Amino acid sequence: MVSENDPVAVWVPHSGGVFATQKFNEEDNFILMAYTSEPRQYEQGNELMIGIPPQYNVWTEPFSRYQIEKFGSKMALLPTNSQYGKDWTESIVPVWEEMGGEIVYETEIDFAKETDYFTIMTNALNEDPDVLFVGGPSEPTALVIKQAKELGFEGGFMIMDQAKLEEMSGFLGSYDLLNGSIGPLPIESSDTYQSDRFVETYKKDFGEPYATSESALNYQSVYVLVEAMKVAGTVEDRKAIMEAVNEGIKNIPEDNLVLPLHEIDEVGSLQWKFDAGIVEDGEVEIFPFE
Repeated sequence: MVSENDPVAVWVPHSGGVFATQKFNEEDNFILMAYTSEPRQYEQGNELMIGIPPQYNVWTEPFSRYQIEKFGSKMALLPTNSQYGKDWTESIVPVWEEMGGEIVYETEIDFAKETDYFTIMTNALNEDPDVLFVGGPSEPTALVIKQAKELGFEGGFMIMDQAKLEEMSGFLGSYDLLNGSIGPLPIESSDTYQSDRFVETYKKDFGEPYATSESALNYQSVYVLVEAMKVAGTVEDRKAIMEAVNEGIKNIPEDNLVLPLHEIDEVGSLQWKFDAGIVEDGEVEIFPFE
């Protein structure tokens, strides 16, 4: 694709692809638009990369604070068994423990092989946790939560950012089974003119039941690139475009700011204003960062 089409930028939507593309995008002279919340992507110091979503370690403190205050300090870990799941777990455990929390059970779930979560959940609940740390793709994560509820769990769910509350509510029929959950705030719950318009347009144009934060952030990242090109005065000089990103962000039309965007930081990570979402009484509420 690069040799045939000479793209200025390429969007890559997962951590494995981002890490692989980092090995050659600077040499092949194209901007890597990286959609993964994995903080390790910034360790290479890639000068032609824009990291789109918030890094998942921004969630560890507010997620932990809410769950400990609401439900208690004992947590069972049941993440996806991918490298992303392992890294997320390594990020959350020290924060949880520093806040006085305790890990009472730990395992991983291979969603590619396992579809029956009865035994896994039974073993976890035998340790009497107050909170379950879960996550992975939205549908199997929803089924893990459903299994916990069916076994009588009444505590909280700390949900990794890969799983989306709005998508899980669709698989479960409502938000009722997600009571006690915290995750990234659904775009449809942002309650701004820009977010409402984006959700309505996205659902109409693509025939989808939801517009997620992933779709919104990717959408807005196009404007980041376009406005940087305008400031740089070029659509070809990749380094000049990268140098113009922060100035370009200031010029993004307000109507296209689905989420407030402050800047790109020194390592290439876009800095958004993003709140968490909590589910209480079958409704999503905003849990602001402090």
